[in-house]
Amino acid sequence: MALKVAVIGGGSWGTTMASVVARNCPTTLWARDLETVKEVNNSHSNSKYLKGLILNKKLKANNSLPETVKDADVIIMAIPSQYYRSVLNETKEFIRPWVPIVSLTKGIEQGTCLRMTEIIKEILPEHPVGVLTGPNLAREILQGQAAASVLAMVDTNIAQALQKIFRSGLFRVYTNDDLIGCELGGALKNVIAIAVGMGDGAGAGDNTRATMITRGLAELTRLGVALGGKAPTFAGLAGMGDLLATCISPLSRNRQVGLQLGAGKGIKQIIEEMSMVAEGVKTSGVVLELAKKHNVEMPITSEVFKVVNGKCTVQDAFKGLLKRETGAESEPG
Repeated sequence: MALKVAVIGGGSWGTTMASVVARNCPTTLWARDLETVKEVNNSHSNSKYLKGLILNKKLKANNSLPETVKDADVIIMAIPSQYYRSVLNETKEFIRPWVPIVSLTKGIEQGTCLRMTEIIKEILPEHPVGVLTGPNLAREILQGQAAASVLAMVDTNIAQALQKIFRSGLFRVYTNDDLIGCELGGALKNVIAIAVGMGDGAGAGDNTRATMITRGLAELTRLGVALGGKAPTFAGLAGMGDLLATCISPLSRNRQVGLQLGAGKGIKQIIEEMSMVAEGVKTSGVVLELAKKHNVEMPITSEVFKVVNGKCTVQDAFKGLLKRETGAESEPG
């Protein structure tokens, strides 16, 4: 019998994965906006986030959380990090016991510094948790372009059982038991993508971009390992793969934020003009909190935080990075 899947969150990534999963299983997408629900059901599209693209016709949508999750065998959470806890609290009483919950969100909760799967374990401690992450730009996947992702869970047997619901056509899904590393890679790379975008927006060249990506990878790997992730994870799809896609693609929201900052636009105006969330803006401060707690130096993240909070200009940020002493490549700087 096919597993019944509920996807919570009608943004670009939640809608895309719901459409992909609907090829394999009966799938219901929850969106708070009734107009979005009607459009998915009647026109098989979500023009607010995925204009011009057609969704799988078998995908159903609902704006009732109880109706969406009550019979689900798998829950997929695609809610921005700042709303994640509240939506999960709304949902928890309607979810059946022991149902696996897979997170698509690439962020860290402000105030608690918790990863999304840690929030799930706090609210629904008896449920198996996982994260699907990698170099996954929603529009490209919905268009059927080749891509790969990682499904990370501590229990590899459950991960292998769920692998088949995500895998479809040219969308390949691998498993990984490093839940911490995979989830952190997805959250931390957003900050580096803003930094790379800032350089591009200010007119920096390819050498600068390559340097920022490489040093950014070293930076997020240091913190990821300090928090319990495995170093090889950050050289894979959840680390380097996701970092590259987010830093260089014109579809990347975080890169777009950086580009506009580099061009001189203020962060308030940038956010107001965006229809989707760029997780790296809020994540930068949380990442620095974690870095300080674990005594990890993160110079790029520090400069991004200053820029997005109006404490310095993009030019000042790059000057600050250039003034740092250089030592061995394995060292911060």
